[in-house]
Amino acid sequence: MNINIYREKSDNLLKDLTINRISEYMIKRISTKQLKPGMFIDDMNCGWLRHPFLTNKITIIDDEMIERIMKHGIREVYIDTNKGITIEDAPTREDVARGIQAEMNKMAETEPDTAPVVPIKEELKKAREIKKEAKKTIHDIMDDVRFGKQIEKAKVDNVVTKMVTSIFRNQDALLSMGRLKKTDEYTYMHCMTVGILMIAFGKHLGLDKQVLHEIGIGAMMHDIGKTQIPQDLLVSKHPLNEDEYELMKQHVIYSRKLLEKTEGISELSVQIASQHHERIDGSGYPEGLKGDAISKFGRAAAIADVYDAMTSKRKYQPKFEPTEVLGKLFEWSEHYYDKQMVQQFIRCVGIYPVGTLVRLESGLLAVVLKHGEKSLLHPTVKVVYNAHKNRYIKPSIIDLSEDERYKIVSHEPSDIWGIEPELHLF
Repeated sequence: MNINIYREKSDNLLKDLTINRISEYMIKRISTKQLKPGMFIDDMNCGWLRHPFLTNKITIIDDEMIERIMKHGIREVYIDTNKGITIEDAPTREDVARGIQAEMNKMAETEPDTAPVVPIKEELKKAREIKKEAKKTIHDIMDDVRFGKQIEKAKVDNVVTKMVTSIFRNQDALLSMGRLKKTDEYTYMHCMTVGILMIAFGKHLGLDKQVLHEIGIGAMMHDIGKTQIPQDLLVSKHPLNEDEYELMKQHVIYSRKLLEKTEGISELSVQIASQHHERIDGSGYPEGLKGDAISKFGRAAAIADVYDAMTSKRKYQPKFEPTEVLGKLFEWSEHYYDKQMVQQFIRCVGIYPVGTLVRLESGLLAVVLKHGEKSLLHPTVKVVYNAHKNRYIKPSIIDLSEDERYKIVSHEPSDIWGIEPELHLF
């Protein structure tokens, strides 16, 4: 891409950021119980949920519309007070974001997991092969199930064993490879990446390798039930209507049934597949389980599932930056997710996961290479771009824990800058 296009994109980004900062004061978060006709919803605040509304931005017309919103498990929304009536004491989006960042920063002031056994550059070579094999395995198994064949557990066992081994060498290699996916291969890659995330998460929680293996199998197969859902629903670029949405939700039940009749599949693996859409407040599906009625593996899978879904580009939704999604998960843990597990997940992948594009106080843009040894807020980064001068610079590696002149001020949308962070990990 021509450098002038980069500059134009950068200029537009700065304009958008200025406009957004002004509009943040007009956007407020309220409970859905506070909704009234005449309010304008700017964001349904449920990125993890495919709801049957045409858009996330709607004007509340009547009480029936409010009931529909609440029926779909939406607990809080953001309203635009410039386009509809307001509530004076509601916090602004900026207030909410500032509070979340402060809480996440507190969590980050802890030592990360033990240092990787091998450098990420070395492990990336193996991770690339594992990714290729995992994607093919999931593709083949899903095709077999569509044609009425049994799941071949041995094939999954083989891949999961390699995943567990790789994650113990350096988990960030496979996690980074999992972020490289195409829109048209989302279903297969999502299953693989949730598998990787869950194994890494389980390792962080101190689980033994046999349990991690069962976790990996359940996570890799958590969406196998989608093979029983009409293809046109799976590839739909438009919001599903009420009936279509109810049909889509059945994939969890199909996943459970398919795994239960597969020889050698453990109950732990089945729990992951059957509970990854359950929510702590009972608003999830298919059983509407609440709190501890959801197994700890189901609660963990719910977090990994939505994290990967939101950081992936899908036909009906753009991808979000990892740090942004972690912030939303933290916000949503007030209602939908196990708060302690969300905090552990953030510590596992890092406030700024490896491969994230960040802006330093100096205006330089850098790619996170590895987590800091003393704090997740001070990783090692590779500086690649000068945002002030709109140009690439000679790459240099900086350990932010050792150089106080540099400080991360924000994460950056890599697509807008035209930078592919993963390429700078090699």
